[in-house]
Amino acid sequence: MDQLTVVGRPEPFVLRPSRAAVVVVDMQNDFVSPGGAVEASGHDVSAVAATVEPIARVLTFARRLGLRVVYLQHGYRPDLSDLGTELSKNRLIHLAARVGQPVSAPDGTEGRVLVHDTWNTRIVDRLAPLAGDLVVRKSRFSGFHDTMLDDQLRQLGVEDLIMTGCTTSICVESTIRDAMFRDYRPLLLTDCVAEPQGRAYHDATVGLVESSFGWTAESVALLDAVVAGS
Repeated sequence: MDQLTVVGRPEPFVLRPSRAAVVVVDMQNDFVSPGGAVEASGHDVSAVAATVEPIARVLTFARRLGLRVVYLQHGYRPDLSDLGTELSKNRLIHLAARVGQPVSAPDGTEGRVLVHDTWNTRIVDRLAPLAGDLVVRKSRFSGFHDTMLDDQLRQLGVEDLIMTGCTTSICVESTIRDAMFRDYRPLLLTDCVAEPQGRAYHDATVGLVESSFGWTAESVALLDAVVAGS
């Protein structure tokens, strides 16, 4: 099929499957799972955890359509050399979040908060990448900052980005903003993103995307469009 029309806001979104990818932002243990860094800091991760099944359904349909699936994975080198300069905001907020600290992971391994190649930064099992999926590691909120994401998407001919993941107002919004600046067309699936800081932050991002940075829809609208076009 050449294109699908998805009921959304501020108007229907015309999705071109041959030029589309689903982006899964930071659905990793530290942000989603019991025992992860976000829960350990006192935040409720239930809203983020509730997005796992809607995202899984979207990925099933996307793969049937032949859409590319892209995972963003936030984390740092074991020596934290990519954390930022001494007084950078990125360094300060992540040190406050205990980046690099050793923890006993629920799977019995020794983890480290937000360090790559540990339980903490592993994509949750239900959404684990499959062969052929693209996994992009990042050390800042935006998936485009200091990564090869832009180059890889352009090589694949991707222009339409179906956005899912966490957290709505930080890494998802940062990535959407950078996508729009590069002339990608972001579609934010509102039930496939969530915000542990509170619903107000989530709603603010949804409003900003609708007004300035892209389009929004519920995942059922996307799946209905797929069924109608098949």
